[in-house]
Formats: sequence, C-alpha cells, structure tokens
Amino acid sequence: MPVTPITSDRLAKPVGPFSPAVRDGDRVYTSGQVAQDPATGKLIAGGVAAQTEQTLNNLAVILSAADKSLGDVVKVNVYLTDIRDFAEMNDVYARHFAPPYPARTTVAVAALPLGAQVEMETIAG
Repeated sequence: MPVTPITSDRLAKPVGPFSPAVRDGDRVYTSGQVAQDPATGKLIAGGVAAQTEQTLNNLAVILSAADKSLGDVVKVNVYLTDIRDFAEMNDVYARHFAPPYPARTTVAVAALPLGAQVEMETIAG
C-alpha cells in the first residue's frame, strides 16, 4: 500500500527533508511539530504552555488536512527539554484531548529544533 504525504499551506514549511504527515491506509502519522508560527516559520514567543498550545494547534491543522482530528489520535509522543515542565505541558494537553485519552510517552531530551521547549508527534486512526 503506498504512503501518501499530507501537507497544509496553513503550516510553516518543514525545517528538514520530511513530510508533516503521511497516510498509510487509515492511519495518519504526523512528524514532530514544534511551536512554529505558521505565518513566519519562527518559534513563537513564550514558555512551555504557549509552545504546547501552538504545537497542538499545528497538529490539529495537519490532522485536519488528512480529514482527522485530535479526537482520532491514538498515540502521542511528547519531547520536553526540561522534564520539570511536565505539569505545565500536561495542563494544556488535557484541554485538547478527552477520555479515553490517547496512549502517550513523554521524555526529556537535550535539545529540540529551533530551540523549542516541546515537540509532539501523533498517530491517528
């Protein structure tokens, strides 16, 4: 089965050689999204809460381009540059997802693209 790339002109251009998302059958796999401003391509100002909000908005845009929504997400991987930001990220995250919540992994990493504090990728069914 061929993999179909998913793009949107409502997102900033990727910072590397990758598709924002791909469809494989009914599943949509998003690449990691950070808090890029769709108009400028630059990281938005603000802390982890603002970046989490923008990241989830960006994910919603690319999922919409694939005829999916955050409600279709079955798995989320979250990357934080400081695990002490977990609670703040989690508060914003909880406003975007409803029970039954997607499976999720959250890990701390040394650095993220563009100096972001948070990055997220999803799998939607």
